[in-house]
Amino acid sequence: MKKHFLVVACCLAAAPALAQSLSEKSGLNSLVGTSPSTADFVKEAAISDMFEIQSSQLAAERSDDATKTYAKQMIADHEKTSTEMKGMVQGGKVQASLPTALDSTHQSKLDTLKGLQGKDFTKQYHDDQVKAHKDAVDLFQRYAKGGDNPDLKAWAGKTQPALEHHLKMAQDLDK
Repeated sequence: MKKHFLVVACCLAAAPALAQSLSEKSGLNSLVGTSPSTADFVKEAAISDMFEIQSSQLAAERSDDATKTYAKQMIADHEKTSTEMKGMVQGGKVQASLPTALDSTHQSKLDTLKGLQGKDFTKQYHDDQVKAHKDAVDLFQRYAKGGDNPDLKAWAGKTQPALEHHLKMAQDLDK
């Protein structure tokens, strides 16, 4: 019994260290509230921006007027944050690699949207926007609290309220 307790205690004590070394994609960092690494944050934030821009470009063509207005704002706002983050990476303030394409999860979501029209498209776009912005708010919040790059940490904290506003707007689209 003592050995079993000791093994469990060691595993629990090691969990935070393991969580910090796991990729953000596993979801474990979010589950335990651990800040992502700088490399993971940059990758996830850049992919999120790319998905927002590309899915919103489709919505600006295919949706109702309210959704088109929202989509145009998402394009403008996420192009701005992409440019800001790219500037920090290229300027040397942040040591990370920017992805050049969507990951398979986001590409699959975009491909699904491309295959839809009318109300089916609009409903899926709205659902994707709510989920994407919940994930982004969580990501930015965790990095702003515990990130290891001071410039990126400050930027994440400055950007988070806009993402929270985007989330509220996305939630209000279905009202």
